[in-house]
Amino acid sequence: MTDFPGLLKVLTQAGVDFVIVGGAAATVHGSARLTQDLDLVYGRNRENLSRLVSALAPYRPYLRGAPPGLPFAWSEQTLQNGLNFTLVTTLGAIDLLGEIAGGGTFDSLKRQSVSLEIFGVRCFCLSLDALIAAKRAAGRPRDLEAIAELEMIREEKENSGQE
Repeated sequence: MTDFPGLLKVLTQAGVDFVIVGGAAATVHGSARLTQDLDLVYGRNRENLSRLVSALAPYRPYLRGAPPGLPFAWSEQTLQNGLNFTLVTTLGAIDLLGEIAGGGTFDSLKRQSVSLEIFGVRCFCLSLDALIAAKRAAGRPRDLEAIAELEMIREEKENSGQE
């Protein structure tokens, strides 16, 4: 079970730059679908990579699905050399994404995000319109299924004057 409040608190307290995307963003916007992991697009500058490594290190990040004992060094260099990481930590599953289809990198996604208080911490979450566009661009069957629900949520918000 992923400790969403714990992960968000650890990252925000460390000053990590990130945008919540994927299933967690859909849930924030009102989706009834459950997600098992926290999907984030993270800033890739050196300072942010350092903050990210320091923040998660105590929670023993390891590649999700990798065989136990496979060498994996959680470091700035590892993040610099890669882009997307599906990890398990003692706080649960987290996907660190350098970019996403239909949205791009942290800098472009931040402009398409809303600042919200989630579990008592302020962070950026992809806007509903940007989330729908990203899911459409990803084109996976589960994303396409989610779009209908997200569009209904958007319509309800528009009709009630929430957006």
